[in-house]
Order: sequence, then C-alpha cells, then structure tokens
Amino acid sequence: REPIYKGFYEGWFCPPCATFKTEDEYTRPAVEGDAPLCLIHETPLDRVSEESYFFRLSDYDEALLELNEARPDFIRPEARRNEVMSFIRSGLQDLSISRLKTSVSWAIPVPDDETHTIYIWFDALSNYITALGWGNDEQRQRELFEKFWPAVHLIGKDILRQHAIYWPAFLMAAGVELPRAVVAHGTWLDHIGRKMSKTIGNTVNPFLLHRHIGNDPTRYFCLREMSFGQDSKVGYETIVERVNSDLASGLGNLASRTLTMIHRYSDALVPDGEIAEERRLQAKRAGVETDAQSLATALEHARNQFVAQMEELAFHRALEVVWSAIARVDKLISEAKPWELAKNDEQRATLNAVLYRAAETLRWLAVMLYPLLPESCAALWRQLGLSEDLTKLDPAQLTWGGLPVGTRLGEVTPLFPRLDKAKIMSEIENENANQTTAVNSGTHATQAAVPGAPTATETKTDAPPMRGATEADAVPQAAQASAAADATAGESQQGANASVAQPPEGAAQGVVSLIGIEDFAKVEMRVGEILTAERVPKADKLLRFTIDVGESTPRQVLAGIAQYYEPENLVGRKIVVVSNLQPRKLRGLESQGMVLAASVGDEGRPVLATFTEDVPNGARLK
Repeated sequence: REPIYKGFYEGWFCPPCATFKTEDEYTRPAVEGDAPLCLIHETPLDRVSEESYFFRLSDYDEALLELNEARPDFIRPEARRNEVMSFIRSGLQDLSISRLKTSVSWAIPVPDDETHTIYIWFDALSNYITALGWGNDEQRQRELFEKFWPAVHLIGKDILRQHAIYWPAFLMAAGVELPRAVVAHGTWLDHIGRKMSKTIGNTVNPFLLHRHIGNDPTRYFCLREMSFGQDSKVGYETIVERVNSDLASGLGNLASRTLTMIHRYSDALVPDGEIAEERRLQAKRAGVETDAQSLATALEHARNQFVAQMEELAFHRALEVVWSAIARVDKLISEAKPWELAKNDEQRATLNAVLYRAAETLRWLAVMLYPLLPESCAALWRQLGLSEDLTKLDPAQLTWGGLPVGTRLGEVTPLFPRLDKAKIMSEIENENANQTTAVNSGTHATQAAVPGAPTATETKTDAPPMRGATEADAVPQAAQASAAADATAGESQQGANASVAQPPEGAAQGVVSLIGIEDFAKVEMRVGEILTAERVPKADKLLRFTIDVGESTPRQVLAGIAQYYEPENLVGRKIVVVSNLQPRKLRGLESQGMVLAASVGDEGRPVLATFTEDVPNGARLK
C-alpha cells in the first residue's frame, strides 16, 4: 500500500504539544513577523522547515467517514464526534511523521535512515498494541494482545485528533483491528475559563487538595460537578462547597446519624427490620410504612439507573440518582423521629424497622459508590460490621435484605467531616505565599556576611524580573557591544557613588576590577531546571532550552554550548540562570535569560554551574 513516503515539510510546531499546528490551532501574533502562539500553552510556535517522512493520511478520509457513519458511538460524546467528522470532511493532509535527528535527537531513529527520528505521536500510539505483544513472535507475548485488544481509549479532548483520526488510519494501514471506542473527557478550567496548564501556571495544587480536602472528596467533585465530556471550572472554594453540601450534609450525615442511633438504641447490633402484624398499627400512627417494599423498589430503580448511567460514562447523572436515594432515607428518618420512638416501648418494632432500612440503604450505597469513593466506602463498610471484599460485589446484583440481623457494627467515625472553608482558604493562601517567598526572596548567608549589604526587601523591585540574554559565546558580536556599552557607562559614572574600585595587589589572576555589593545586587540569579533541550537548526553552537525558574511559565533560553553537550543529557539538570537581562533574539528565537558556566582550559570549554544539594526551582543566589 506504500502509505509512507519521503518529502519536505514546513509548518508551525509546538514543542510542549509535540505536534504541528494548523491555522485553527494557534493565535496570530499581535506584531507582524512574530511567531503565532499555541492556543493551549500560549507560547510561541517554532517554524520548522525540513525534510520529513509522510504518512498518506489523505488516502483515508473516506474510510474514516465510513467508520464513523457505520459506528456512531465510535467517538463519544457526540460533540467530539461532530468535531472529528467536520475536520475529516474539510480535507485531510498527509501527516509528517519524522523529524531530522539534528532537530530532535532523543527520539527513536527511523529504520534504515538514522538521519531522521520518529514523530512522537506516530511512535506513542503504537505502544497501545506493541506493549500488549502485537508484532511479537512469541505466543506468550501475544496473549495479552488477544485478551485486551480492541480496547476503549479514554483521553483528553486536546489529543482527540491523534486518537480519532491518525490512530485509526495507522491501524487501517497496518491491517489491525480498530479500538472499540474513543471517549474524550473535558478539561479543568480556571475561574476565568482558561484551560489549566503548568505552562500558564493557573493550576490547582494536587498536594494541597490531598492535604486539605482529601482524595475521595476531590474525586467526588470531579465526577459530580463535571458533565463528562464537557469542560468545568475548578477551584478550591468550589470543591469545599460541593463537599460540604453533598458529602458532609448528605452521605456522611446519613451514615453518622444511622449508625450512631443503632449504637445507642440497639447496643450496636443491627436490629430486625420486620414489623409484626400486631405492631403495624403503631407503625402507621408513627407515619412509618409497615413494610420496606416501597423503599426497596425505589432503591432497585435507583440501582438500575445508576448502572445504566455508569455504562454511558454519565457519572454526574449516576451520582444524582444515588443522592436522590440518600434524600429519601434522610426524609424517612426526619419524619419517623427515631429519638422519639425510642421513648415508647410500644414503638420498639417501628424504631428497629426505621434503623434497619437506613442501615440496609447504607449497605447498598457502599457497594454502588465504591468505584467512585473507594476509601470512604471501605470505611463505611467496616462501620457496618461487614467483611466481604467490596471489589468483588456487583451493584447490579444488589437485593434488599442482605444486611444480616444481629451484625455488630464497627466504631463510628465521621466519613466526611465538615470543611472549614475560611480556614482552609487561609491556609492554602499562606502556603502558596510561603512557597513563593521561599523561591523568590530571603536573605542568604553570603549576603548577610557583608556589612551594610542591602536586604532582600531593599534590593527587590516592584517590577517582575526582566527576561535576559544568553551566553556570550553564542553571539560574540553582541557580547562585545555589551562590554563596550558597560565601559561607556562606567566612564560616565566616574566620581559618583557607583565608582569602580581597582583590584588590590595580590588579587587573583583574571580579576579585572572590584565591584560594590550594590552592583552585585543588580544581578538576579536563580536556580533553574532544564525541562527540554534541543539543537537550533542551522546553528552549530546553539542549544535551545525551556527552563523552569519558579515562575508561572517556563523560559526559553539559548546557550552557545552545543559543541560540548548533548541536549538529551541536560534534561532535568539544575543550573544557574541570570534572570534579569534584557531579552535578545538569536536565529529568530528570543532568549529570555543566560545560563552560567565556567570557562575551562585554553579553548574555554564551558562547564555548566550546578548544585550538589537539592534546591527548589527559582531560588535566588546571593
């Protein structure tokens, strides 16, 4: 079928997305001549023009349309299916599936052509089947593929095109069975509706969620608040409010009041829920139905709806059904008033029936909600005195009356203590502020040792750090111009307070002049972690980095060390970045800082400055 051929590609490429962008996937620059911005990361795109291998995606437009028309549930939800169909009908272009090794050296080499490496999405998608043993000659390895493929892909909507168009076309070309479905979920948005992204810096902190809110409450919020497939705004306050209203006042309150009353009125033993014939009149007078049939029927209906909604991945609707059952039993308790029934011996059977019905409902709730709230439902299960393995219980098989009479309850503890929103928000704000302070400020020992040295507060300006240049070795002409400018500035300052001192006799060789602490304080150096590193096309000396220096968005920095370092070996390294230099463009790319390195030997070989201890990104050097 010859689906792959070699050609030439030119287009806009986003390194964080690892994909080329079409016109509807980037914003046009405000200044003519600047690079457009990725819609997801809001960072400049790279213009890539190079030889490439191509996959004949354009050959598969009709086959993809026929697939989706024959299997309307292949892509879900429907809005995402319509998006894919529209994109296919607009006309598919052949897909670039390789990069030159000089541009992306860390990727897998193209077979029989080591000058090219494989485009990450062409390689990554195949892992779905190769990891299961597809293409392996050993039967033992192929068994996993035969067992688990075809599968259902559950993905984020921002990688829908790769999974719903590229991947099926690749499989068609290879003659491999297609997935059962591609299901795309929505994304978390911040309070103004932007997608949460580490690059933008508008995320919620999962460690803070875990510490202040908990795993199950956070899981519940995501499943209940978000309509599956749609985007949703997520914030700490919104989560706390939902947890208090639904979990603390809903499921948690029902469990606490039911189990506490069984401890109090039935010696912690599950009472008999049957009302004898001679006691039914008292039950009617108390407003309690004489049997549990209506409640059992309502729970069976809720169970069936819950299972059906879960099968459709409509988690928020499934939870709505369950919470309607919780409200029904809460109403039963509030109207029957067990605390009043306990005062009348003639109402003992009625009291027992109310408590049993509430406890049996809790058993159903624990089984149904376990996949969604595993920690809390396991705790509820123990409090009910039950020991069966919850992971092996099927909600669809629940029947009324499964809670054995006489079961001794476990210790009752709150499942979902009410969250103090004001306290939690204050603590989160303080922790965020402390983290920022630790990264961006503070008096260091080296500064404090100098008499009269300015404090961090005195040296800090209101303006954000200026984004700086790059290493002088990469642009010798620029370095010379900068040095000349510095010399001119120094001459104009003679006789002023900022005069330059001459080195004393015996000063170390290479020291040109001494500076005061006020001059040193002008240079802002921060700890940075290299996130990505690659060579700059047609520039033998330049490497391009993205570096995390503790700011909301990583910086792009260029450095003239390509002749001495392989870029893939630098990813993850902690280095020193001069962060308040003016931006400078090299080869059409803006460099937003300068990395520090020692100059070793006669040839001036650069050796990057680094750290022997763990230090946080963004910490200042003083």
